[in-house]
Amino acid sequence: MPKTLIIDFVSDVVCPWCVIGMRGLEEALRRLEGEVAAEIRFHPFELNPDMPPEGENIVAHIGRKYGSTPEQSAANRIAIRDRAANVGFTIAISDESRIYNTFDAHRLLHWAGYDGRQQALEHALFEAYFTNGRNPGDHEVLVDAARAAGLDPAAAAEVLGSGRYGPDVRAAEKLWQSRGISAVPAVIINGCYLISGGQPADAFEGALRTIAAES
Repeated sequence: MPKTLIIDFVSDVVCPWCVIGMRGLEEALRRLEGEVAAEIRFHPFELNPDMPPEGENIVAHIGRKYGSTPEQSAANRIAIRDRAANVGFTIAISDESRIYNTFDAHRLLHWAGYDGRQQALEHALFEAYFTNGRNPGDHEVLVDAARAAGLDPAAAAEVLGSGRYGPDVRAAEKLWQSRGISAVPAVIINGCYLISGGQPADAFEGALRTIAAES
């Protein structure tokens, strides 16, 4: 019988390392099929909670937040694009791309958890933003992502229009911050073991095998 692990995945849908980390984790679990089973739960983290609805140009944002020059920003994007390509994901961000607010995306992800569709929705949101350049704060984009994830688009639109699950998202954000999570992705195994950053599949595979053996 495979050993079942509880995996809490704290992330934001505009975080490229979250895509890379999620793909690495999924590949590791595929390799460990028969040895390790996982229940993955997704939790919200907003990289830019004060971002206005129209967003901000990515080069200007990275320069303001981290002090990066346009050249440094471009070099970092190339490195991230290549890492994502290595795990089968297309990141098509350019100098003209924008960073957006993701609070409503997290509300929709919370709702998707009741149907067991968080992972599918997270994938759809990553693709909408990183591959297709769409605004993950726009309700039309979010409804399209819900549809792609196998969720009822009309129900998704109702959730978004009603403001439901806002307090739940805020409470979850505060909870993980109180536990010391200040950057994403943060992958917590069985509530005890933290794996930080967009780790490759090999790193996840080794960690999961060790944790399963110790559990």
